[in-house]
Amino acid sequence: MSAKEPEPGRSPWDPGQYNRFAAEREQPFWDLRSRLEPVTSPRVADLGCGDGRLTAALHRELGAGSTLGIENSASMLAAAAAHAGDALTFASGDVSTWAGSGFDIVFSNAALQWVPDHPQVLERWRASLARAGQLAVQVPANADHPSHAVLRGLAAERLGANAPADPVAGNVLRPEEYALLLDRLGFERQHVRLQVYTHRLASAGDVVEWMKGTSLTRFRQRLGPEEYEGLVEDYRGRLLRALGDDRPYLYAFKRILLWGRLPR
Repeated sequence: MSAKEPEPGRSPWDPGQYNRFAAEREQPFWDLRSRLEPVTSPRVADLGCGDGRLTAALHRELGAGSTLGIENSASMLAAAAAHAGDALTFASGDVSTWAGSGFDIVFSNAALQWVPDHPQVLERWRASLARAGQLAVQVPANADHPSHAVLRGLAAERLGANAPADPVAGNVLRPEEYALLLDRLGFERQHVRLQVYTHRLASAGDVVEWMKGTSLTRFRQRLGPEEYEGLVEDYRGRLLRALGDDRPYLYAFKRILLWGRLPR
């Protein structure tokens, strides 16, 4: 199988596919939001805001004076435009290089795993905060689950050196490393935890549909349509052999939630 460089401007993200499991994907967002301490009319940045639906909810929940959503997927930004308003705006940007100034809250749900060098990125995000500013981040930590391990093995076999890296396995740190990092960055208070979310899917085969909304996008961007569909079907067969075809299937998914607040 051949692979090609991702086409400039081509977005592999499908808001509809991503939101197929919206309820399951949303719970970590709300758990992360619950860590935020009250601030009057905060200035908020939501990094990796996706289709903007949850950004709009966060904006309302926090009573934000202004909220900026940053996203690099054109298809997600197109969907986010429906939620924009005078105090809620969306912009194209790369969360790995984004830097702002004077934000009361920098929030990022399920986006940081896509970029490398988390210490450097979090240092930049921390510098974007005002006094007593809060940083709230959630990342998946499920690289050892068959859903990810099988895909890594298949990618290495079929694409070799052209296989896209697994961001969860390659970028995400251990929970204790994030705790040490938040302390080094000057956060006066912090909360870091590893949490297992249990998602009861209709069948083990639905894990493939879950992954088509996230990790498989890396292959959809690089491969032609027929090659991509062939890889997905190969993945489906291998994954069901590893998981069995349970109906329903309990998908245990580990995530790291971290929060810190700077001194007042």
